[in-house]
Amino acid sequence: MVNAEVVANVVKENLMRVLLVEDEADIREPLADKLRKQGYTVDSAEDGAAGLFLGREYGIDVGIVDIGLPKLSGIELIRELRKLDKHFPILILTARGNWQDKVEGLEAGADDYLVKPFHMEELLARLNALLRRTGGWSQPVLSGGPVELDTRTQSVTLHGDPVELTAYEYKVLEYMMLHAGKVISKTDLTEHIYDQDWDRDSNTIEVFVRRLRKKLDPDERYKPIETLRGRGYRFALER
Repeated sequence: MVNAEVVANVVKENLMRVLLVEDEADIREPLADKLRKQGYTVDSAEDGAAGLFLGREYGIDVGIVDIGLPKLSGIELIRELRKLDKHFPILILTARGNWQDKVEGLEAGADDYLVKPFHMEELLARLNALLRRTGGWSQPVLSGGPVELDTRTQSVTLHGDPVELTAYEYKVLEYMMLHAGKVISKTDLTEHIYDQDWDRDSNTIEVFVRRLRKKLDPDERYKPIETLRGRGYRFALER
Protein backbone atom coordinates (compact mmCIF):
# COMPACT_ATOMS: atom_id res chain seq x y z
CA MET A 1 0.00 0.00 0.00
CA VAL A 2 1.12 3.56 -0.64
CA ASN A 3 1.58 5.59 2.53
CA ALA A 4 -0.53 8.74 2.11
CA GLU A 5 1.81 10.82 4.29
CA VAL A 6 4.80 9.84 2.16
CA VAL A 7 2.93 10.52 -1.08
CA ALA A 8 1.93 13.97 0.12
CA ASN A 9 5.60 14.90 0.36
CA VAL A 10 6.68 13.53 -3.01
CA VAL A 11 7.51 16.02 -5.75
CA LYS A 12 4.78 16.17 -8.40
CA GLU A 13 5.49 13.87 -11.34
CA ASN A 14 4.31 13.06 -14.83
CA LEU A 15 2.36 9.90 -15.40
CA MET A 16 3.75 9.02 -18.79
CA ARG A 17 5.73 5.86 -19.56
CA VAL A 18 8.69 6.31 -21.92
CA LEU A 19 10.40 3.63 -23.98
CA LEU A 20 14.06 4.65 -24.42
CA VAL A 21 16.12 2.58 -26.89
CA GLU A 22 19.72 3.78 -27.17
CA ASP A 23 22.82 1.59 -27.48
CA GLU A 24 25.33 4.11 -26.13
CA ALA A 25 25.34 3.79 -22.35
CA ASP A 26 26.86 7.25 -21.85
CA ILE A 27 23.77 8.69 -23.55
CA ARG A 28 21.12 6.18 -22.45
CA GLU A 29 21.80 6.14 -18.72
CA PRO A 30 22.06 9.91 -18.12
CA LEU A 31 19.01 10.48 -20.33
CA ALA A 32 16.97 7.86 -18.47
CA ASP A 33 18.02 9.42 -15.17
CA LYS A 34 17.00 12.91 -16.32
CA LEU A 35 13.65 11.66 -17.57
CA ARG A 36 12.95 9.93 -14.25
CA LYS A 37 13.84 13.11 -12.39
CA GLN A 38 11.26 14.86 -14.57
CA GLY A 39 8.72 12.31 -13.35
CA TYR A 40 8.57 9.96 -16.33
CA THR A 41 8.50 6.20 -15.90
CA VAL A 42 11.30 4.88 -18.13
CA ASP A 43 11.79 1.47 -19.73
CA SER A 44 15.23 1.45 -21.35
CA ALA A 45 16.94 -0.95 -23.74
CA GLU A 46 20.35 -1.05 -25.38
CA ASP A 47 19.36 -2.78 -28.61
CA GLY A 48 16.41 -2.98 -30.99
CA ALA A 49 15.38 -6.51 -30.04
CA ALA A 50 15.05 -5.63 -26.35
CA GLY A 51 13.26 -2.44 -27.31
CA LEU A 52 10.75 -4.41 -29.37
CA PHE A 53 10.02 -6.68 -26.41
CA LEU A 54 9.42 -3.73 -24.08
CA GLY A 55 7.29 -1.92 -26.63
CA ARG A 56 5.21 -5.02 -27.18
CA GLU A 57 4.73 -6.03 -23.56
CA TYR A 58 4.23 -2.73 -21.73
CA GLY A 59 1.80 0.17 -21.88
CA ILE A 60 4.14 2.70 -23.46
CA ASP A 61 2.96 6.29 -23.97
CA VAL A 62 5.87 7.64 -26.01
CA GLY A 63 9.10 6.25 -27.46
CA ILE A 64 12.60 7.65 -27.93
CA VAL A 65 14.49 5.51 -30.44
CA ASP A 66 18.03 5.85 -31.77
CA ILE A 67 18.37 4.99 -35.45
CA GLY A 68 21.71 3.14 -35.24
CA LEU A 69 20.90 0.17 -32.99
CA PRO A 70 22.39 -3.34 -32.83
CA LYS A 71 20.34 -6.51 -33.45
CA LEU A 72 17.44 -4.52 -34.88
CA SER A 73 17.90 -1.03 -36.30
CA GLY A 74 15.79 1.84 -35.07
CA ILE A 75 14.00 1.97 -38.43
CA GLU A 76 13.22 -1.76 -38.27
CA LEU A 77 12.12 -1.45 -34.65
CA ILE A 78 9.63 1.29 -35.50
CA ARG A 79 8.27 -0.69 -38.44
CA GLU A 80 7.79 -3.78 -36.26
CA LEU A 81 6.01 -1.79 -33.55
CA ARG A 82 3.65 -0.29 -36.10
CA LYS A 83 2.94 -3.77 -37.52
CA LEU A 84 1.91 -4.76 -33.99
CA ASP A 85 -0.54 -1.83 -33.96
CA LYS A 86 1.49 0.05 -31.37
CA HIS A 87 0.45 3.61 -32.10
CA PHE A 88 2.26 5.54 -29.36
CA PRO A 89 4.25 8.51 -30.73
CA ILE A 90 7.95 7.96 -31.38
CA LEU A 91 10.76 10.49 -31.37
CA ILE A 92 13.87 9.31 -33.22
CA LEU A 93 17.37 10.32 -32.20
CA THR A 94 20.03 10.47 -34.85
CA ALA A 95 23.59 11.68 -35.14
CA ARG A 96 23.14 11.74 -38.87
CA GLY A 97 22.38 15.14 -40.29
CA ASN A 98 21.28 14.27 -43.79
CA TRP A 99 17.63 14.61 -44.66
CA GLN A 100 17.32 11.08 -46.10
CA ASP A 101 17.72 9.47 -42.66
CA LYS A 102 15.10 11.77 -41.17
CA VAL A 103 12.67 11.03 -44.00
CA GLU A 104 13.27 7.26 -43.68
CA GLY A 105 12.51 7.41 -39.96
CA LEU A 106 9.34 9.40 -40.43
CA GLU A 107 8.15 7.13 -43.24
CA ALA A 108 8.77 4.08 -41.02
CA GLY A 109 6.25 5.49 -38.55
CA ALA A 110 8.15 7.94 -36.34
CA ASP A 111 6.42 11.18 -35.41
CA ASP A 112 9.35 13.53 -34.84
CA TYR A 113 13.14 13.55 -34.79
CA LEU A 114 15.98 15.16 -32.88
CA VAL A 115 19.61 15.34 -34.00
CA LYS A 116 22.40 14.62 -31.52
CA PRO A 117 23.73 16.42 -29.61
CA PHE A 118 20.51 17.90 -28.26
CA HIS A 119 19.36 20.05 -25.37
CA MET A 120 17.32 18.26 -22.71
CA GLU A 121 14.82 21.13 -22.64
CA GLU A 122 14.07 20.65 -26.33
CA LEU A 123 13.66 16.88 -25.94
CA LEU A 124 11.21 17.36 -23.05
CA ALA A 125 9.26 19.98 -24.98
CA ARG A 126 8.97 17.65 -27.98
CA LEU A 127 7.86 14.75 -25.77
CA ASN A 128 5.18 16.86 -24.14
CA ALA A 129 3.96 18.07 -27.53
CA LEU A 130 3.74 14.50 -28.84
CA LEU A 131 1.80 13.38 -25.79
CA ARG A 132 -0.64 16.28 -26.03
CA ARG A 133 -1.28 15.65 -29.71
CA THR A 134 -1.93 11.97 -28.99
CA GLY A 135 -4.67 13.00 -26.59
CA GLY A 136 -6.06 15.53 -29.05
CA TRP A 137 -4.68 18.56 -27.17
CA SER A 138 -2.85 21.32 -28.98
CA GLN A 139 -2.07 23.47 -25.94
CA PRO A 140 -0.07 22.71 -22.77
CA VAL A 141 -3.04 23.70 -20.57
CA LEU A 142 -5.72 20.99 -20.38
CA SER A 143 -9.18 22.30 -19.60
CA GLY A 144 -12.30 20.43 -18.56
CA GLY A 145 -15.15 22.53 -17.23
CA PRO A 146 -13.80 24.57 -14.30
CA VAL A 147 -10.71 22.35 -14.01
CA GLU A 148 -7.44 23.37 -15.66
CA LEU A 149 -4.17 21.42 -15.62
CA ASP A 150 -0.95 23.03 -16.82
CA THR A 151 1.44 20.30 -18.02
CA ARG A 152 4.38 22.75 -18.01
CA THR A 153 4.13 23.73 -14.35
CA GLN A 154 2.27 20.57 -13.28
CA SER A 155 -0.29 22.71 -11.48
CA VAL A 156 -4.07 22.40 -11.24
CA THR A 157 -6.73 25.05 -10.70
CA LEU A 158 -10.46 24.97 -10.01
CA HIS A 159 -12.29 28.12 -11.12
CA GLY A 160 -8.84 29.73 -11.28
CA ASP A 161 -7.96 28.85 -7.68
CA PRO A 162 -4.98 26.53 -7.09
CA VAL A 163 -5.69 22.95 -6.01
CA GLU A 164 -3.05 21.17 -3.95
CA LEU A 165 -2.51 17.61 -5.16
CA THR A 166 -0.10 14.90 -4.10
CA ALA A 167 2.23 13.40 -6.69
CA TYR A 168 0.01 10.42 -7.32
CA GLU A 169 -3.20 12.44 -7.42
CA TYR A 170 -1.62 14.63 -10.07
CA LYS A 171 -0.49 11.60 -12.06
CA VAL A 172 -3.97 10.11 -12.11
CA LEU A 173 -5.63 13.38 -13.08
CA GLU A 174 -3.12 14.20 -15.82
CA TYR A 175 -3.54 10.79 -17.43
CA MET A 176 -7.33 11.02 -17.26
CA MET A 177 -7.40 14.50 -18.75
CA LEU A 178 -4.98 13.60 -21.53
CA HIS A 179 -7.41 10.79 -22.37
CA ALA A 180 -10.59 12.72 -21.60
CA GLY A 181 -13.75 10.93 -22.65
CA LYS A 182 -12.04 7.53 -22.81
CA VAL A 183 -12.56 4.69 -20.34
CA ILE A 184 -9.34 3.99 -18.41
CA SER A 185 -8.98 0.77 -16.45
CA LYS A 186 -7.34 0.45 -13.04
CA THR A 187 -4.69 -1.72 -14.70
CA ASP A 188 -3.77 1.08 -17.11
CA LEU A 189 -3.46 3.56 -14.27
CA THR A 190 -1.35 1.30 -12.03
CA GLU A 191 1.00 0.48 -14.92
CA HIS A 192 1.63 4.17 -15.52
CA ILE A 193 1.92 5.22 -11.88
CA TYR A 194 4.40 2.71 -10.51
CA ASP A 195 7.92 1.94 -11.73
CA GLN A 196 8.27 -1.38 -9.93
CA ASP A 197 5.94 -4.38 -9.90
CA TRP A 198 6.10 -4.61 -6.13
CA ASP A 199 4.78 -1.06 -5.82
CA ARG A 200 1.57 -1.80 -7.65
CA ASP A 201 -1.69 -1.93 -5.74
CA SER A 202 -4.83 -1.16 -7.71
CA ASN A 203 -6.77 -0.53 -4.48
CA THR A 204 -4.88 2.73 -4.05
CA ILE A 205 -6.35 4.00 -7.34
CA GLU A 206 -9.76 4.10 -5.64
CA VAL A 207 -8.24 6.22 -2.87
CA PHE A 208 -6.67 8.68 -5.31
CA VAL A 209 -9.88 8.99 -7.34
CA ARG A 210 -11.96 9.55 -4.21
CA ARG A 211 -9.60 12.30 -3.04
CA LEU A 212 -9.58 13.91 -6.49
CA ARG A 213 -13.36 14.04 -6.49
CA LYS A 214 -13.39 15.79 -3.12
CA LYS A 215 -10.80 18.34 -4.21
CA LEU A 216 -12.18 19.03 -7.70
CA ASP A 217 -15.88 18.78 -6.91
CA PRO A 218 -16.46 19.39 -3.19
CA ASP A 219 -20.15 20.22 -3.76
CA GLU A 220 -20.66 17.24 -6.09
CA ARG A 221 -21.84 19.61 -8.78
CA TYR A 222 -19.70 18.76 -11.80
CA LYS A 223 -18.90 15.05 -11.31
CA PRO A 224 -15.60 15.26 -13.25
CA ILE A 225 -14.69 11.58 -12.88
CA GLU A 226 -17.15 8.83 -13.73
CA THR A 227 -16.88 5.26 -12.48
CA LEU A 228 -17.90 2.59 -14.96
CA ARG A 229 -18.47 -0.59 -12.99
CA GLY A 230 -16.11 -3.34 -14.02
CA ARG A 231 -14.41 -1.15 -16.63
CA GLY A 232 -12.66 1.72 -14.92
CA TYR A 233 -12.91 5.51 -14.86
CA ARG A 234 -13.52 8.36 -17.30
CA PHE A 235 -12.82 12.08 -17.10
CA ALA A 236 -16.22 13.34 -18.16
CA LEU A 237 -16.03 17.15 -18.26
CA GLU A 238 -16.08 18.71 -21.72
CA ARG A 239 -13.09 20.66 -22.93
